Amino acid sequence: MNAQSRSYQVGVIYGDGIGPEIVREAVKVLDRVAERFGFHLEYTQLYLGGSSIDRFGVPLTQETVELAKKCDAVLMGSIGGDPATSPWYKLEPSKRPEAGLLAIRKSLGLFANLRFSRLFEDLKDSCPLKESIAREGIDFVILRELTGGLYFGEHKTEVVDGEDVATDVLSYSDHEIRRIAVTAFETAMLRKKRLTLVDKANVLDSSRLWRKVTADVAKDYPQVTLDYMFVDNASMQLVRKPSQFDVILTENMFGDILSDEASMITGSIGMQPSASLAEGTFGLYEPSHGSAPDIAGTDKANPLATILSAAMMLRYSLGEEEAAEAIEKAVEEVLRKYRTPDLVTQNAQIEQVGCTRMGDLVAASL
Repeated sequence: MNAQSRSYQVGVIYGDGIGPEIVREAVKVLDRVAERFGFHLEYTQLYLGGSSIDRFGVPLTQETVELAKKCDAVLMGSIGGDPATSPWYKLEPSKRPEAGLLAIRKSLGLFANLRFSRLFEDLKDSCPLKESIAREGIDFVILRELTGGLYFGEHKTEVVDGEDVATDVLSYSDHEIRRIAVTAFETAMLRKKRLTLVDKANVLDSSRLWRKVTADVAKDYPQVTLDYMFVDNASMQLVRKPSQFDVILTENMFGDILSDEASMITGSIGMQPSASLAEGTFGLYEPSHGSAPDIAGTDKANPLATILSAAMMLRYSLGEEEAAEAIEKAVEEVLRKYRTPDLVTQNAQIEQVGCTRMGDLVAASL
């Protein structure tokens, strides 16, 4: 960043499927908020996933990694396609779109994934839970460790005694757990000072190490209440009483599953923003949902998760807190009158709009 002109370098990965559509709307909103608050955003287009395979033959190039490292932050659309029809999935697993996503997380040191789950007041009619549960309020954040665990362990399939045997290795070290535990406690300090570690410590050695390290980190945060919950119970509690949660800390695979569940109880996965953070201020920001190739090009996609991810980028990587708050308030205001098709409502006063119009409305509200 240039301190005098408040100019920022932002990498943009348009992605696959609906990715280009939702990113265009987020950039539209970013340009409007930058104009309003007096800073400048300079964009660098980067390629990842299917679009990189089509252009370069691989899901991630070293050039993309190096360009990303020169940016203050990266905004990304969704990656991947339909495994049943896309030619990308005829390639070996290491050359498919998702392999590029895992590789860029590792290359950029993006160890902490933050997914905020908040039920907007005007979306309570879209919540699939009982009205009595929704009334209690839903507002929590899941911190998912992003560069360790099963996804990055050894994977192999071999023939043993005449039959196929598949092995996936789950491994975590003290320092991998400690750094995200610190991030989780720091996040809890900014919220309601409650932290829940979700694991499977009754079965897994890795989970027992998570408990040991997290309890050690907790000594430095006496103001934060720490409790523990097994992952199977947590998945039930998220739909039984989500208001009990403030900050959830968990490992890679558990976080992947629970965050998708969390997105649906807030009305739609199209409403859940996401930030993947490195040490320092650099981060990669993306919606939590997939590339939805079935609706790509139809203007039916919900861009709000991407727009809210852009707000997170302004807050966590660029330090533009006022601009971030303005975007979030604009989204809340627009939702009082307008919805994309994924946000079902019985309210006749609510108008259904497409992806482009929703982006226009949020930008205009700013």
